[in-house]
Amino acid sequence: MIRNKPKELRVINLTKWFGSLHVLDNISFNLNADEICGVVGPTGCGKTTLLNIISGIIPATSGEVYLGDEKINPKKHKIAYIFQEESVFPFKTVRENIEFGLKIRGIPIGERKKIVDEIIDMLNLRDYEYFLPKNLSAALKQLVVLGRAIAINPDIMLMDEPYGHLDAKTRRNFEDFIVELKKKYGFPLLFVTHDIEEAVYVCDRIFVLTQKPARIKQEIKVELPRPRDLTDKRFTNIVNQIIELIRWW
Repeated sequence: MIRNKPKELRVINLTKWFGSLHVLDNISFNLNADEICGVVGPTGCGKTTLLNIISGIIPATSGEVYLGDEKINPKKHKIAYIFQEESVFPFKTVRENIEFGLKIRGIPIGERKKIVDEIIDMLNLRDYEYFLPKNLSAALKQLVVLGRAIAINPDIMLMDEPYGHLDAKTRRNFEDFIVELKKKYGFPLLFVTHDIEEAVYVCDRIFVLTQKPARIKQEIKVELPRPRDLTDKRFTNIVNQIIELIRWW
């Protein structure tokens, strides 16, 4: 698979109203191509709305989103979006799920097979490639969703609490895996979570949002070596710093 040259994400003065409800207020940030950035904030503050605007699912009321020097455009850019809800296609096999985005984009069958084989081997899904999702565990289903996202060679990946329903040990394994995939594929990754420890474990920077209308209250840099040690005092200090910030939401 030929890798994309990673591009910086730039969010500029993003504001969103739903009728009289003011959800996002003048949010601006950059996400470098080599970074994983996290977004934390109170329930209902607009974190998912922010991702939906960046992905092009809904329009902004005002403000702009750029990928490199171009306005982000789902018709042109390959935007991978992993949702909170289970999003495997129930009547497609593991292999067909992973292949789906490539097929939609008209990638020739020979090239599709090569890419899907690479993803299946990388995710250790070879024993399950012809299984339907009903025969898979929750963790394996999420691996399939991740494989489908990676297969399109995304320009950017957005994640909205993708592993919140998994047990703690499995979730931590996924978090390590995401970091490794990010190194290999080199796309900017924006990660929404309610779990502060998860944000500090995974992310290079964390944006702490306020209540609606959401603004960026503070940006936290996480300059710790990987893999990160949850018992490291520096780790717990950053977690406590964010907890102190959200105490006054």
